[in-house]
Amino acid sequence: MESFGSFVTESTDITTPDDPFSGPLKSVAPWNYTFLACLMFIVTSLSLIENFTVMLVTFRFKHLRKPLNYIIVNLSVADFLVSLTGGTISFLTNARGYFFLGVWACVLEGFAVTFFGIVALWSLAILAFERYFVICRPLKNVRMGGKHAAMGLVFVWTFSFIWTIPPVLGWNSYTVSKIGTTCEPNWYSTDFYDHTYIITFFITCFILPLGVIIISYGKLMQKLRKVSNTHGRLGNARKPDREVARMVIVMIVAFMVGWTPYAAFSITVTACPTIHIDPRLGSIPAFFSKTAAVYNPIIYVFMNKQFRKCLIQMFKGNVTNLDSTNLNQTSDKGAITATAESHLEEMSTIAARVPMSMCNIEKREDDEEESEQSGNEGPKQLSLSDSRVCPL
Repeated sequence: MESFGSFVTESTDITTPDDPFSGPLKSVAPWNYTFLACLMFIVTSLSLIENFTVMLVTFRFKHLRKPLNYIIVNLSVADFLVSLTGGTISFLTNARGYFFLGVWACVLEGFAVTFFGIVALWSLAILAFERYFVICRPLKNVRMGGKHAAMGLVFVWTFSFIWTIPPVLGWNSYTVSKIGTTCEPNWYSTDFYDHTYIITFFITCFILPLGVIIISYGKLMQKLRKVSNTHGRLGNARKPDREVARMVIVMIVAFMVGWTPYAAFSITVTACPTIHIDPRLGSIPAFFSKTAAVYNPIIYVFMNKQFRKCLIQMFKGNVTNLDSTNLNQTSDKGAITATAESHLEEMSTIAARVPMSMCNIEKREDDEEESEQSGNEGPKQLSLSDSRVCPL
């Protein structure tokens, strides 16, 4: 059995591999490429099917096209494009055993995969921030609307493009990976100018989004604890914080599993450019980042109760019936209850438990203030436009 030292060693000279554009690496057995090709076929197929389903269901059901869902659909679009470009090309090149498409195709593939991957990564960060914004309402008088969601999408795509186009223009470069079948930023360069890009890329495309996710969900959990304590004082045994806490942990762990190996690999190679890493070991971080396109739809979309209902109805062919049923149910109920339940269904699993509790508490506080001001007047009926239900 090979020891770990045979995979990672320190060398005084940077080893020059065989030309990956002309044939397979001699140091890697052919069965390794076959195995990688099979894995990429499975991952790519699942990702394309899942993310296309998300886009199709959102297109078919109008009531799914809500501001908070914009970034979720954007995540599916980015994951779909990552798999369509990087996954498909990776499957083909591994099936052949080398990057037979040429240098320019390598540059384009490296840019496309990195660009769409960072779009997906920042989409997760913006999604966390939007949930914090909707639930915690740091700006009391500003409600989440279509313009805010559109601004988030513009930021994600623009910011991702700014930090993935420099290697095409000469600040670092996109080159073939050590396994010889995928392309990525040149982590192995010994030039200080290239190192500055890698460090900047690591900060802006990993540290910053991870910080946004942790801070946003941390603030959200603090708000939930307040809600939970209020529920306890009111004699309500149901506490939403436990279930949401589990979802937050799942989201953060999923993010870390998908992107931490890739970030750690890039920083390790940049810090120690003379290190020799076995090509098979070097291909693992990139594979982990591509698997994110498979479990992202499961966590952020398929666990959404409303989306599951729409998906089932679409397969049954009852798209119109679901829309009319949803409208009839909400029209038959009171303004506050109907609005609350509609928002409860529109939001994802983590946001679905919180708005109802938060808005009920805020409404109760408002009622108390109004009763103090109005003296002996009866409770004022809350209209739909004045509802404190979290907006979507």
